[in-house]
Amino acid sequence: MKTPRWKRWLKVSLIVYGLTGILLYTFQEIILFRNVSLEKQQDWAFKRPFREVNLAYTEHSNINIVQFLPTNVDSIRRGVVLYLHGNRKNIGWYEQYAEPFTSSGHELWIVDYPGYGKSTGERSEENLYAYADQLYKLARVRFPEDSIIIYGKSLGTGIATWLAARRPCRKLILETPYYSLPSIIDSWAPIYPTERMMRFKIPTYEYITQVKAPITIFHGTGDWTVPYRNAYRLAQLLKTGDQFITLDGGAHNDLYTFPLCRQALDSLLKN
Repeated sequence: MKTPRWKRWLKVSLIVYGLTGILLYTFQEIILFRNVSLEKQQDWAFKRPFREVNLAYTEHSNINIVQFLPTNVDSIRRGVVLYLHGNRKNIGWYEQYAEPFTSSGHELWIVDYPGYGKSTGERSEENLYAYADQLYKLARVRFPEDSIIIYGKSLGTGIATWLAARRPCRKLILETPYYSLPSIIDSWAPIYPTERMMRFKIPTYEYITQVKAPITIFHGTGDWTVPYRNAYRLAQLLKTGDQFITLDGGAHNDLYTFPLCRQALDSLLKN
């Protein structure tokens, strides 16, 4: 007897569903982390003034930090911005975003996560947090709490929020944040139990309610990497005085081209 067509389609659908789920689970780190590693002896070819710091975190792991200095040596040193970057490449990719911070009189310190740039060690959610915490501890050697701004971009927003929830700072600024990492995948593949499948959670929604410092969020309505609807869920969790700034048509990596974003960011850095 011939198998009914609907049963054949059901079987094919179940096979595709299962295989796709296996691929998603197996390659989730490749999806989340688009890192480029470098040899420790390789020199950074930055055009702006900087210092490089290497911290021995464990016997077998190193934390690499680049400290970009204010572009005007006569400018007022306002403090330091601790920058938790996104999932692309390494610190070298994020140098292009340094100008607003260094031109305002801040030092901009960027840390690479395990496997990014010259940072080594096991990549785990715990180590993402730990490397950010080491960056903060280093900053506290030179700067008081009220001179430290914590800034997160994309992947780094959840890590930055975790840090600001545990360490006092002047402000927390988030560029294109997410509700949680599983929720991003769920935005595109809602048929999978992403909360159970994902090894990396980074629940920004949980940490953001614990942050006492003022929070500003920038997000664009045209963001296809972290959908606007995902980030806007965080707006409901902000305390009085916090800001959620919507950039109409803004994508994931072009928010600095919007005058509203630059004006707001300059104001945050100068006040």
